[in-house]
Amino acid sequence: MPGHEDIFERLKQDHDRHRELFGQLAGTEEAGDQRGRLLERLTKELKAHAAAEEQALYSTMMRKPETTDETRHSVAEHKEVEDLLNDLAATEMSSSEWGEKLGHLQHRYFHHIEEEEDEHFPDFARYLSEEDVRYMRAVFERRKQAEEAEAEVTPEKLEDAKE
Repeated sequence: MPGHEDIFERLKQDHDRHRELFGQLAGTEEAGDQRGRLLERLTKELKAHAAAEEQALYSTMMRKPETTDETRHSVAEHKEVEDLLNDLAATEMSSSEWGEKLGHLQHRYFHHIEEEEDEHFPDFARYLSEEDVRYMRAVFERRKQAEEAEAEVTPEKLEDAKE
């Protein structure tokens, strides 16, 4: 339906910001204040985006039988990314393991957003009503701001993460 492009463009803007933050974080050479600040910023961005996207987009798409499987898949990937992010935060920043975990997190997150942008968003657009689009517009920014204000770095080793 016409008019939905701005919704998906807004989500892609966040994805682009996340790509940039990953690049900046990967460019840090040692544990320090800059790495810690970037990790905190990335964490808040990813957690706030995921929560807002789940309420605005995925709650809408879950109600449509044609997109339920794709929606469940994406929400599961949000959980996986959060677990990997928490695991990274629980790892000593100066260790070689930290860099490996950052690379794995980046790979999994980039896979997720590329799948959303290239496959899910175009498919979802076919099923959106004008009411859906109005709801998504109204909810996304409000929820993202609230979530970003509340989001925290929550270090937790992957092996300790709850299923």
